[in-house]
Amino acid sequence: MAKEKTRFVCQKCSSVASKWMGKCPDCEAWNSFVEEAAPVRTAARTSLGGRKKKNEPLPSTEIKFQNARRLSSGIGEFDRTLGGGLAPGGLVLVGGDPGIGKSTLLLQSLGRMAQAGKRVLYASGEESPEQIKMRAARLDCLSENLLIYSENCIEDVLGLLDKIAPAALVLDSIQTFYTADLQSAPGSVSQVREVAFKVFQDAKARGLPVFLVGHITKDGSLAGPKTLEHIVDTVIYFEGERTHSYRILRTIKNRFGSTQEIGVFQMSERGLEAVENPSEIFLAERPENSPGSVIVASMEGTRPLLVEVQALVSPSSSIGMPRRMATGLDYNRASLLIAIMEKRLGLGLQQEDVFVNVAGGVKITEPAADLGIATAIAGSFQNKAIDSKTVCVGEIGLTGEVRSVMQLEPRIREAEKLGFNRFILPSAANKGKTPLKSKMELCFVKTLAEALDLVL
Repeated sequence: MAKEKTRFVCQKCSSVASKWMGKCPDCEAWNSFVEEAAPVRTAARTSLGGRKKKNEPLPSTEIKFQNARRLSSGIGEFDRTLGGGLAPGGLVLVGGDPGIGKSTLLLQSLGRMAQAGKRVLYASGEESPEQIKMRAARLDCLSENLLIYSENCIEDVLGLLDKIAPAALVLDSIQTFYTADLQSAPGSVSQVREVAFKVFQDAKARGLPVFLVGHITKDGSLAGPKTLEHIVDTVIYFEGERTHSYRILRTIKNRFGSTQEIGVFQMSERGLEAVENPSEIFLAERPENSPGSVIVASMEGTRPLLVEVQALVSPSSSIGMPRRMATGLDYNRASLLIAIMEKRLGLGLQQEDVFVNVAGGVKITEPAADLGIATAIAGSFQNKAIDSKTVCVGEIGLTGEVRSVMQLEPRIREAEKLGFNRFILPSAANKGKTPLKSKMELCFVKTLAEALDLVL
């Protein structure tokens, strides 16, 4: 009997070697090579759905485009994150830390779709049907149209699609499924890649929207090969702290919509509840007349979001080594702002511990929050409270100037709707063709020093 051919595949970068090596020469990862059966060469692959089809290049002007109607997920915040709902044949990869609520969100979504009359299939490689039913009953998602299937072989799952004809499919999780064409263990690089490609072919041929649940590694990235994120149409991360009840659904990649949209949810006993007005929720517990607290108008995709930035400045107990800590924003950005304030404003922060936090477990990535962060730090350092009805927005340059930011009008409207009466913003925003108008007092500043003179 001929010996079965094997190869060694790096589980980090998919590099292939003929023998085991302790260190991968490509990604330099240690002990990452796993022995797998070598794939058997077969005839050329067929087109999507297994049908042989001869394609010819077409001029872009002659390609017919059909604007297919999207399928609602049953949850408004989820639809917003997806760019307006589920696109036909779209593959959505949902990642997040264990226990963050990925399976709960998808089970709730399928439950709403099933209760609306759509037949849907929830295939799990991790849980038994009894376990899934217990959670569905707690979430009030039980329906005859919600079909539960506990199976690990992807061929068995795809073989049911002709018989069931579901409107949507969930695979929970992609790392637990395997294909019979390979003999490696489920979760290996080759298995995840091949399973994802088989699902991709079938979903595109049927026009079936599919959700793939992905595991997260200890460094916060999706487990499996990077090609998994390239194959799918949409990549969504479910973020949140276990100590907070709020969860944020953030789009990283979306071929059918914006890549900056977020959805905000609150975890409760009945599952995940959509938060329609997250700004009001995040500001509900804000203390008044407290030094080091300021409101920042941030943008997440097309959604304006008002959040509270808090800063605490206290004398350092370690000589020459003051502590710098940032939660919810970029640490390097906070350190840069502290250096600007020391150089341009003459604030003696060299021997002060500085702690900056975004309340509510929210993460801010845009530089428009610079003015709010610097204002909060200065307020705490001088022990002066900032007016609770003031909102700040603006990017700070290295010379201390306040630079303009994008999408100021929706930020102003959101602050006005929530009852704020003063808005601090860059002076360059007042030089456009259409001047900004608001019932609030709009204060235009050129430098950080001018902004601090107004609020402190």
